[in-house]
Amino acid sequence: VQLQASGGGLVQAGGSLRLSCAASGPSFSRYAVGWFRQAPGKERELVAAIHRSDRNTYYVDSVKGRFTISRDNAKNTVYLQMNNVRPEDTAVYYCAGKQVILTAPIPSTYDYWGQGTLVTVSS
Repeated sequence: VQLQASGGGLVQAGGSLRLSCAASGPSFSRYAVGWFRQAPGKERELVAAIHRSDRNTYYVDSVKGRFTISRDNAKNTVYLQMNNVRPEDTAVYYCAGKQVILTAPIPSTYDYWGQGTLVTVSS
């Protein structure tokens, strides 16, 4: 599967942004998808993830209540809705995918990666 992230840009603190991760290739509905971010000088971190079943999601504590991950398998797309953004959310955001079975947990490592999209939050 190939992944392409988009939707980044410049936003003021407190604003909103929606990132999209479009997938091409078969069986996208069998993939868990994660959104990672990497800020300058910092390690890459998993921000949010969604299982293939879409009923199981993960959020890092710093974005809980502000970010929402969702998927539309008919469009082969996963979204990251970012609300009430903060300057510390500034980073390059990447989406990544991994094929999983229904009973597997949300993975922490992923096999397929898209290019990054830059999110800059101004104070």
